[in-house]
Amino acid sequence: MGSLDSIDRKLLSELQDEGRITNVELAQRVGLTAPPCLRRVRALEEEGVIRGYHAELDANKLGFAITVFAMVSLKSQAEDSLREFEAAMKALPEVREVHMLNGEIDFILKIVSRDLQSFQEFLTSKLTPAPNVASVKTSLTIRTSKHEPGVPLG
Repeated sequence: MGSLDSIDRKLLSELQDEGRITNVELAQRVGLTAPPCLRRVRALEEEGVIRGYHAELDANKLGFAITVFAMVSLKSQAEDSLREFEAAMKALPEVREVHMLNGEIDFILKIVSRDLQSFQEFLTSKLTPAPNVASVKTSLTIRTSKHEPGVPLG
């Protein structure tokens, strides 16, 4: 997509903060009438700048009391091995995020689990035996003081 103008940035900022806003309200907030506002939003969607809309769920209220970050080192960093590991992680619903890193650790994963026992079972039966895994180091989240999806659009 070409460069974003100030109205596009404002649209993105508003939608990132409140994805369920009506087009009429969004148009008012950014100083447009509804039809051009909708056209701009559709263009941002078609260009892939807006990738989707999601509800933010409370993991605790849904029975997922534990969030763990796992640092995974692989036996091989060959592209086929990386893709095989990534595919295995995509198939595990408990794994919510997968990020490939540079340095000593190959991947960091964000994992949710109902309790410590469920996580231990997941770790020993699904994560550690996953394709090409050499080692896994885990850290249990004690507190989350900031969780802000998206990007700063100031």
